[in-house]
Amino acid sequence: SLHVPRTPQTMGLVNEDALAKMKPTAYLINVARGGIVDETALYNALKEGAIAGAALDVFAEEPTTDSPIFTLPNVVVTPHLGASTVEAQDRAGITVAEQVATALGGAVPMHAINAPVPMGEGAEFVAQFSGLCEALGSLLYQLTDHTGDTLRIEYRGEVAGFDTRLLDVSAQKGLLASMVFEPLNFVNTPALARERGLKVETSHSSESADYTNLVELRMGENTVSGTLFGPRMQPRLVEAMGFDFDVVPEKHMLFIRNEDRPGMIGKLGSILGEHGINIGNMAVGRGEPGSRAAMAVTVDEPVTEEVLNALVETPGFDDARSVTL
Repeated sequence: SLHVPRTPQTMGLVNEDALAKMKPTAYLINVARGGIVDETALYNALKEGAIAGAALDVFAEEPTTDSPIFTLPNVVVTPHLGASTVEAQDRAGITVAEQVATALGGAVPMHAINAPVPMGEGAEFVAQFSGLCEALGSLLYQLTDHTGDTLRIEYRGEVAGFDTRLLDVSAQKGLLASMVFEPLNFVNTPALARERGLKVETSHSSESADYTNLVELRMGENTVSGTLFGPRMQPRLVEAMGFDFDVVPEKHMLFIRNEDRPGMIGKLGSILGEHGINIGNMAVGRGEPGSRAAMAVTVDEPVTEEVLNALVETPGFDDARSVTL
């Protein structure tokens, strides 16, 4: 039974010499690709009884409607339509519906032919990083005052060993989402990025000091980094604004630069509470004690301009930015 692709190396793989080495009781099955078997040599071997029989659904030229092989009693042939069974057609319809639902939900359609969908080993593993990369791209744009024309993406750890083109596009989707007025997808995003003069540079390193996998996005002097954590592969933001964090990205977030002194977290909580904004989670990043610090806060609703102004007017707070992912 043959299970090889049709390549220059496999063309004529089963020829007269190969057939002569087979037992008279052998049966040859080729449902791989036409041209792998020398059909003239096969006809002679079957006719002379060198092998017992053959089953074919592929031929060197397709469609094939006439061949000497068809006249032999010890051959079973079918058209190259292996998927045309009731079960296969039912499954094809289900798969199409699932992929449409996946695409409409903003996730990665794994069988798209005109998108940079990962294939083969590690495809599902890589696809899990798509949402993280899109969130990082959006975060980078919203935390950057002056966006440049070059997005640098670095993959570290296990993910760096796979095809990451899908993740490149995911990061661009997040970055461009606030710049364009049309829906972005995995097909039109690269073209829209090129129209805006955005260049993408990628690098891969199998080494990652602190995390099994790490994705880092840079534009100018600004950097954001993230990873997937635990058996559920939960996204985590681990770097932004020049500080290390550990927080799950959420739809509504608040990023603050402040002095590293007592009472800053309390002041933040009081101001948000006065404006009816509930804190979901918080992570604090800091430099040397008593120097500079930052806070990444997830909240239940968008932080308005009024609240941002109240924060930066409070002594000890230097910068406050609302982010919507």
